[in-house]
Amino acid sequence: MLNWPTIETVLLDMDGTLLDLNFDNHFWQTFVPQHYAQLHGLSLTEAKQELIPRFKIMEGRLEWYCLDYWSEALQLNIAGLKQEVAGLIAVHPHVVEFLEAVRASGRRLLLVTNAHRDSLDLKMEKTCLQVFFDQIISSHDYGFAKEQQDFWRILQDTHQFEKSTSLLVDDSLAVLKSAQQFGIAHLVSITKPDSTAPVRLITEFPAVEDFRALMPGLESSLF
Repeated sequence: MLNWPTIETVLLDMDGTLLDLNFDNHFWQTFVPQHYAQLHGLSLTEAKQELIPRFKIMEGRLEWYCLDYWSEALQLNIAGLKQEVAGLIAVHPHVVEFLEAVRASGRRLLLVTNAHRDSLDLKMEKTCLQVFFDQIISSHDYGFAKEQQDFWRILQDTHQFEKSTSLLVDDSLAVLKSAQQFGIAHLVSITKPDSTAPVRLITEFPAVEDFRALMPGLESSLF
């Protein structure tokens, strides 16, 4: 699927790509509304009816991913609540195998995520995936979400990668479109970011269900 000899830098998303999005979906769609309902004396249905439009309007903006923003906006300790359901944090199948192969090939490996640092730290603590990466970048470090062109400009200025020899794997189509606009040559989506949800039909970009589909040719193209 990939022409590995033409790829020097591998950029990987975290939530929904390396990690099962079930954790985040359960957290924002069920766990937070439950606590918001308790705080305000609402039913779960009423809480969801109030929260879903508030969440929707922030999608694609840095605030959507900011635990501090939502803690203040909802008057809930979002980081603390994430700790309570951290048992749901899980690595997708074959991710570690893929990361080991990329490392063995000598390519640069960067984690690029919109996750807030508190969430990022919790997930790295639970999964220990940080050992595979040359750098771990949160969009909060730059002040721009990955959906925005400024994120990619700052990333390139900071880490000096070539667009034509870079691969981004991300479950977000909005992020992939932003990266495409910036000029990143190799783009792959994930069809099953949430293990509890059906496989998505992705037509805009090459897409895989798990990382085994990206492995052919990787081991034989060592630098």
